[in-house]
Amino acid sequence: MKRKEQRNEELPKESQDLKELTEKLKQSKDFKEYKLKGKNKCVLYYFETLVDPKTVNKQILQSIKGHSFRSLEGMEEALPVEGTSITDELSTIRDKVMLGHVVIALEDTAKEVLLVPAPSEETRKVSIPEVEFSVVGPKEAFVESLDTNINLVRKRLPLPQFTVKEMNIGKVTKTRVAVLYIDGIANEENVNTVIQRLNDIEYDQINDSSYISQMLADNSHSPFPQILDTERPDRVTGSLGEGKIAIMVDGAPHALTCPTTVVEFFSASDDYFSPWPVASIFRIIRLFAVFFSVLSSPIYVAILTYHHEMIPDDLLPTIISSRSDIPFPPILEVIILELAIELLREAGARLPTKVGQTIGIVGGIVIGTAAVDAGLTSNVLLIIVALAALASFTTPIYQISNTIRLIRFPFLLGAQMWGLVGISIVMVFFIGHLIKLTSIGRPFLAPIYPLRFRDLKDAFIRLPFNRQTKRPIQARSNDPLRFNPKRAKERRDIDE
Repeated sequence: MKRKEQRNEELPKESQDLKELTEKLKQSKDFKEYKLKGKNKCVLYYFETLVDPKTVNKQILQSIKGHSFRSLEGMEEALPVEGTSITDELSTIRDKVMLGHVVIALEDTAKEVLLVPAPSEETRKVSIPEVEFSVVGPKEAFVESLDTNINLVRKRLPLPQFTVKEMNIGKVTKTRVAVLYIDGIANEENVNTVIQRLNDIEYDQINDSSYISQMLADNSHSPFPQILDTERPDRVTGSLGEGKIAIMVDGAPHALTCPTTVVEFFSASDDYFSPWPVASIFRIIRLFAVFFSVLSSPIYVAILTYHHEMIPDDLLPTIISSRSDIPFPPILEVIILELAIELLREAGARLPTKVGQTIGIVGGIVIGTAAVDAGLTSNVLLIIVALAALASFTTPIYQISNTIRLIRFPFLLGAQMWGLVGISIVMVFFIGHLIKLTSIGRPFLAPIYPLRFRDLKDAFIRLPFNRQTKRPIQARSNDPLRFNPKRAKERRDIDE
């Protein structure tokens, strides 16, 4: 990485004029030099793999051929292309030609050239969400084109206050990064914090939005994601309406929103497309599933190791018979099954879709049945681990599901060492960690800590929309009022 940075910084120093720069670029086979003869003796330089051939042939060449231009200014006026510029700075010429610009130089011009943008945009079409799929609601997901992604958000927010600020990050990749917010609603301190942290990033290549997410995190050592990653334009639009900030990276089919809270990672898009009682019940079930996924196996280990008296008398014979032939202690039994589940999950994620589904289903049935028949694990634990794995899939955001998979093992270690006391100690540790955690300087555990009753309307449950009259306190919006609550409660018929 350091060698690439040094070479990238030394290139403008070594190239003293345009000729030397083009000679260096000619080492690449796709760099073309086109000499135009006739009335206009000029030279065109460009990378044929970066430019759109239709723009070069129909808009640039057809406008130049057959006309006489005495200067680059006259040629610039004749070109039907926006964003042209005239410069003599080699660093600018080098950067622009690598972004799909055509360099036009008159033979009698020593330094100045005309830069004409003609980038080729090869992107896939907008498709349905694959990670955050919803049964009801919009079926559009972000793609790898930054301009297309901004369009998907802007058409949902037709406001002049909707602001997009763009910058380039990465000494090698020069990746386009856009910061989106609604002026007048988003907190200026949050916006300045995000922009400053993006400008302070020192790295050679930014290939995806996940790079930005890790570099902007307040605590990069925490297993909890502090910036929400989403592929849904409607979720980004909702976050911007709450006064939050979105970050998009060119080449990434996901957007980042901040500041965020831990509750947001368990809120699905379907929660806002369903009636509020139904959405609230499903959200509570989802939260219960997360706690069950994390604590079920550790509680099993703790009870069988230290707290036998907690087992009901009716259940005791079943557990004794299931563990009578098991040669391993409960902790080792749990680790074997947990590792088997993780191996199946990783194998299913890395293999092609159809093969991965087959491996997950068949592998789970075969390995689970074989482990019980071989006497390596008990059938009771197999049911518990399978339900815990199934419960971990209920999280709508993929980032937090990885965290849930990870934090289960510290709880297992605490259960083996001190039983239920060990589970309580680990729980206190994680709660303390979440209390200290922040997202762009805002409390990550809000509205639980600090306790904010107003924000609880859309936390563990979702109240009706007419009850959510104010934006979340955590975002510190400049305009906290969403709508007039009195008018929202009015229900008039046409004949009244």
